[in-house]
This record gives sequence, structure tokens and C-alpha cells, in this order.
Amino acid sequence: MVTASLGWGGIVRLGLVQSAIGAMVMLATSLLNRVMVVEYALPAALPAGLVAFHYAVQLSRPLWGHGSDRGHRRTPWIVGGMAVLALGVVVAVDSLALLAIGSVAGYAMAILAFAMIGGGVGAAGTSLLALLATRVAPDRRPAAAAITWIMMVAGIIASAGVAGALLDPYSLPRLAMIVSGIALVAFLVALAAVQGIEPSGDRMQSVAAPIAPERFGDAIAAMLADRDARRFTAFVFASMLAYSMQDMILEPFAGLVFAYSPGESTSLAGIQHMGVLAGMIAVGVGGSAFGGRSAIGLRRWIVGGCVGSAVALAGLAMAAQAGPGWPLALNVALLGFANGVFAVAAIGTMMALAGAAGDGRAGMRMGVWGASQAIAFGLGGLIGAVGVDWGRAVTGDDSAAFALVFGGEAALFVFAAALAIGAATRRAPLGNLELAELAR
Repeated sequence: MVTASLGWGGIVRLGLVQSAIGAMVMLATSLLNRVMVVEYALPAALPAGLVAFHYAVQLSRPLWGHGSDRGHRRTPWIVGGMAVLALGVVVAVDSLALLAIGSVAGYAMAILAFAMIGGGVGAAGTSLLALLATRVAPDRRPAAAAITWIMMVAGIIASAGVAGALLDPYSLPRLAMIVSGIALVAFLVALAAVQGIEPSGDRMQSVAAPIAPERFGDAIAAMLADRDARRFTAFVFASMLAYSMQDMILEPFAGLVFAYSPGESTSLAGIQHMGVLAGMIAVGVGGSAFGGRSAIGLRRWIVGGCVGSAVALAGLAMAAQAGPGWPLALNVALLGFANGVFAVAAIGTMMALAGAAGDGRAGMRMGVWGASQAIAFGLGGLIGAVGVDWGRAVTGDDSAAFALVFGGEAALFVFAAALAIGAATRRAPLGNLELAELAR
């Protein structure tokens, strides 16, 4: 049996799941971060360490993906992951009262909560991407990647807006009520979105019959034996590391080198995010219309986005030396646009490659690439910040330190582009036109 591909309505419904994930993760990684440090005067290293820990837990993504490969349907994994994520967010808030008095139980609760958050994101997110990979037609994959990621950003914005509007005057009971309400609504939205998305008894077949159930070790060994899969994993890590290194240093850069006020630097971050959304939309529309039907077509967008990001970062390195007078807002907008182009094209390529072999290992492949991305995100912000601190200590000059880090990011993006150019695509079984194109 060949499973019918998802229409635009189904893609948008799965995008709602991404919105729900973004809404809940924002509460844990952004809102609770501020509350711990400002309202409770806890060390900044505590929320930073918990966020890094939640990324480390996502190394379990290959296990979740493999589990959904062996099951009859992926939606139970999505629903289960969303339930664990929602519960983890609630437990994280509940730990604040104990953390505020220095209780060991509070630290234990916080660690458990962020383990649940990382595990929930891993299970739901990996299974969601695997479902998209096996159920979205090739010509719709760029648009599907753009839609789901834009909707994730929309979920983050909506969650932040609601929490910000209701949280004042602050109190812990009010925070608990708001976070619990948002988590509950997000879970119910995700639950409603996946209802009926997979017909009962669906075996998740896309282009060929799945392999017989196999052990996780055998499945991952088979994937890692594939040179193309290894190369793409390296690309994901390198590009996402470069992508995330700027997160912790762009606003300090604007303040230290360009004398931006806190409000001006926040507006600059907004310009960057607007550029990211514009780049995502460009790939969603242009990728589907102009050569985005396959991994080969999407690879052109990936390379363009990586090269564009490298050029924009080289511009920031020059801006560090030029100082005020450099068109910083335009430079940052171009960086955001290029980042959005490469990021969505990379996700679309993951979809194209994950299920290309038709061997029933789409979830496990998505899990491996998701784990690689999580490691990169966990390390990127830390490396960028430490790099600036090291550069300032060595050179004694803020401008030189930022120029060094931005230059390093640019070089990393060039390396990622080289990996993307050299990455071969998966071979195709006879009779599948899309995969035959990838094999040429």
C-alpha cells in the first residue's frame, strides 16, 4: 500500500504542532531563564546549564525516530512527546519555589523537568519531521519546510505575547497559572492537529515497502556506513554551529562597538528575525517554483544561503573595524535573510533524503540529523561567547575580538557550503522518478 501524500491542509495542521512546540519551548528556555536570574537572583549559569542539558537529552532523537519507524503510526509518538513536553514545562515552573530557597529537591525537579522537555521535543519533533518526510510530495517539500518553521516562530511569538501581557504584576502563582494554561492550550492544539492525519492501520509507506523491524544498533550502523549520510550529518553540524554562534554575541556587539542602547539592540535582533522569515518565505515560494523538487534543487538554495551567510558575517567582521557609520541594520538583515534561506532549504533536504531510500528508516535518519543539530545549538552560543571573551583577553580590544569570531563563523559557513556541494544524494530504487533524478 502506498500512503497518499499530504495536501496543503495537512501540512498546515502539522505546522500547528511545530507552533505548539515553539510555544512551550519558549516558556522553558526564555521566560524561565529571565525569572530565575532576575526575580529569584539565581546564578545565570543555572538556566544556561539547564537549557544546555535539554539539548544534550535530545541526543536521544535517533532512538525516538527508530521507535516510530518500527511502529504502525507516527502520531502516537508525536502526541506522547507533546504530553511529556507540556508536563516538563509545568514541573519546571513548580521547581522555582524550591530553587528560591536553595533546596536540593528544587534542583532535582529542575533537572527532571528539562530532561522531560528535551525528551518531549525529541520524540515529538523527530516523529513530526519523519511524517512530513514520508507524506509530503517532492514539489511541496520546500514550502512545507517553510510553513512549519514559520509557524514555529509564530508559536514562539504568540506564547511570548500572551505571557508578557498577563504576567504583570508578577507572582509565582500567576506564573504557574499562565505557563500551565499555555502548555495545556498548546498540547490540545497539537492533539487536534494530528487527529486523522494518519488513517488507521497506516504503515507509513512512501515509495517502497519498509524493512522488517530491526535493532537500533543495526539501523544506525547501516546509516553511518553510508558515506552520503555521514557527510550530510557533518554538514548539519557545521552549518547549525555557525548559525547559532551569533545568538549570544550580536546584541553585545551592537552595544559595545556601535554604542547601541538596549532598546536599539533589541530592535536590531528584530530586524534579523524579520530577515530570517523573509528568507524562509523565499525558499518556500522559490524553492517549489524553481528547482526545489529534489535534494539537488534544494542543495543550490543551501549553498546560496551558506555563502550569503558567510558574506554577511564577513561584513560584520569589517563592521567591527569600521565602527559607527557602517550600515549595520542592513548587514544584519542580509545575515538573517541568508540564514533563513539555508535553514529551511536544509530542513527540506532532510525531508527529501530521510525517506528517499524507501527502507523504513526515515525516522531514525531524522533523529540522527536532529541530534547533530541539537549538539550544534548547544555548543554554538557557548563557543561564540567564549570566543569573544578569549579574544578580548588576548587582544584587549572589543572590535578585534568580535571581528575574530565573526570571521570564524564566516569560515565555518564556507566549510558547510563545501560539504553541501560535495554531498552526493541517495541512490533510488527503479521506478521512482524523484529518486532517479537524485541518483543522476
